[in-house]
Amino acid sequence: MKTVPGRIAGPATFLDERLGAGGFVRRNIRKIFPDHWSFLLGEIALYSFVILLLTGTFLTFWFKPSMGEILYDGTYAPLKGVTMSEAYASTLKLSFEVRGGLLIRQIHHWAALVFIGGMMAHALRVFFTGAYRKPRELNWLIGVVILSIALFEGLTGYSLPDDLLSGAGLRVTQGVVIGLPVVGTYLNFFLFGGEYPGEDVISRFYSIHILLLPGLILALVTAHLILMWVQKHTQFPGKGRTNRNVVGAPFYPAFMAKSGAFFLFTFAVIAGLGTFAQINPVWLYGPYSPADVSAGSQPDFYLAFLEGALRIMPAWEINLFGTAEAGTIPLSVVIPALVPLGLVIVGMALYPFVERWITGDHREHHLADRPRNNPHRTSIGMAVIAFYGVLWLFGGNDIISANFRVDLYTTTWAGRILVFVAPALAYAITYRVCLGLQRSDAAVLAHGVESGVIKRLPNGGYVEVHSRPAEDIEAHLRGREPAPVLSYDETVPPKGLRGPLGRLRLRMSRAYGGEKIPPVNGHPHDEDGQAALPQGQGALPEGQGALPEGQSRALTR
Repeated sequence: MKTVPGRIAGPATFLDERLGAGGFVRRNIRKIFPDHWSFLLGEIALYSFVILLLTGTFLTFWFKPSMGEILYDGTYAPLKGVTMSEAYASTLKLSFEVRGGLLIRQIHHWAALVFIGGMMAHALRVFFTGAYRKPRELNWLIGVVILSIALFEGLTGYSLPDDLLSGAGLRVTQGVVIGLPVVGTYLNFFLFGGEYPGEDVISRFYSIHILLLPGLILALVTAHLILMWVQKHTQFPGKGRTNRNVVGAPFYPAFMAKSGAFFLFTFAVIAGLGTFAQINPVWLYGPYSPADVSAGSQPDFYLAFLEGALRIMPAWEINLFGTAEAGTIPLSVVIPALVPLGLVIVGMALYPFVERWITGDHREHHLADRPRNNPHRTSIGMAVIAFYGVLWLFGGNDIISANFRVDLYTTTWAGRILVFVAPALAYAITYRVCLGLQRSDAAVLAHGVESGVIKRLPNGGYVEVHSRPAEDIEAHLRGREPAPVLSYDETVPPKGLRGPLGRLRLRMSRAYGGEKIPPVNGHPHDEDGQAALPQGQGALPEGQGALPEGQSRALTR
């Protein structure tokens, strides 16, 4: 097609003459995006958020955010004549009387889970590859804030149906809020409009859930995407990839078509879950009553770690000035409510700046690291995952006790021990695994890859001929760049490295950065020292040797 069709040219000219958008479109429509599956994790979260907005808008047409009591007279026979809130009654109406209402409800709930799960996976990808480094620190902070807001958005939405399960979670939330020193009682009255359960919590959560938090998330997501567009994507090292270019496909038509298809795939998966995987059947739980609680009640996965922290925390408290009359701080509530989430969120926010302080690295980074090539960072990430996993697991300690017939006292103490032991084990194991993978990469560079060709040596022995790895694989392996290490040439250290803090910084830099497994510059060889490259394939440039002393070639007879 050599000319633009009139149906496209006319509207395009109209908009360009009035908005001046032609130059912007021409500059950006050919923007290059790297082609790697891990970059799609963020898109899963983005598309799930779009689905949340669409389905949430549908649900607002029928949901009534009121705690006013009525007698149920709907189509669900087991609850006829039962006193319940208008919020719960409208949820039942959505589920059984509105055409497609139950499907949309379940799609909305599954989309919320996929949204937060996608953000977590995306954050792990960014962390493990070092994509948060300069110039992307601000975008990393925006992502951390979005994740934090999404947790509270999920909590407010989870509470809206006013069923017995969500009410139990709301009761836990109220206990945590009122246990906060100084501000707890004020926050409690602000949220509930009086003594628990109050009369306003559903309507207030509804306003927060559909207006305040989605607006903040939408604004932050927009800023996140704009910064990503301006700063360009990171990419993994490889053939032809540098800090000054991006290798991939253009935004139009390749990336646009791929993204459109991926949105449809994401929607299809969530719609399939909403159709075939029942979630949150509120009619089975009944309306909320402060005097009742659901047996084995569990929150959604993204809040289960806070539930686990509450369950394994010892019953500690502090009486101010030695008397309860002066005031009591319930550590059994304050610590689980603030410490786990604070450690993870604050640690994520500060990590780029702490790492830069330790390494002294102020360069721009547009090439992503392979996780194995920064073993300490990867080990820290796995330790956090283990910490989260233990708390998540023991958020269901009653379920574990009931199904495995282990007393609750034992499972609680197991959680208290594992919450410290599991992260340490995860760190140590991950560090050793990363070093082993680096040695494996070094062996590929030194010996090549197995060719399947067996060669007989003059002395009667047999060896397998190793071939040089493909150019793109070799460039990928050689593209690793260790974290810098603080150093100085003079006998007297610079001012910033003097004193106890400076010496600590220098020791941390030497431990965190540097080359853990020396790189290999060489090419595949047989045991007899002859090059094992296939016929017609040249040797590597002169001066590139074999493995460092002490490393075997791992060839067997």
